[in-house]
Amino acid sequence: MNKSLERLLWSIALPGFGQLLNRKYVKGITFIILEFIINVFSNFNTAIMLSFNGEIKSAYTSIDYLWLMFYPCLYFFAMWDAFKDAGGGKSRYAFIPFVSCAYFVTVGLMISGKAKLYGHLIGPIFMPMLFVIPGVVAGLIVREVLLYLEKSNKIPT
Repeated sequence: MNKSLERLLWSIALPGFGQLLNRKYVKGITFIILEFIINVFSNFNTAIMLSFNGEIKSAYTSIDYLWLMFYPCLYFFAMWDAFKDAGGGKSRYAFIPFVSCAYFVTVGLMISGKAKLYGHLIGPIFMPMLFVIPGVVAGLIVREVLLYLEKSNKIPT
């Protein structure tokens, strides 16, 4: 497995782990501390546990959304940073899918209390997770459009 993919996967496990493997200790510890603070103040782990146990309504009431809304940006930025520092993401606009995922997951979190699938609320954990898929797709499309426009000299390099 290449180094950048390994760092990316460790960052998915916990923001900051990829930075520690990259020997960026201050950044890694900062991400871990921020993740811990957001996690505790938002009751994120409680909501995860309740969601995976099928207690979706309890998961909704346990979350502090004002704190949890910080999490998607921290999470995807930590992934991008670890991936980039390990030598990945060298192609132009490689960061766009990560940014797009942060936006989409945040929107997924905000609408999770209203959006239903077959009449059932998906939950404050699973709905944002589902929004990763359109986030990646939209990010890849935007990246390709930017590369095309740049190649055709429609935007400056």
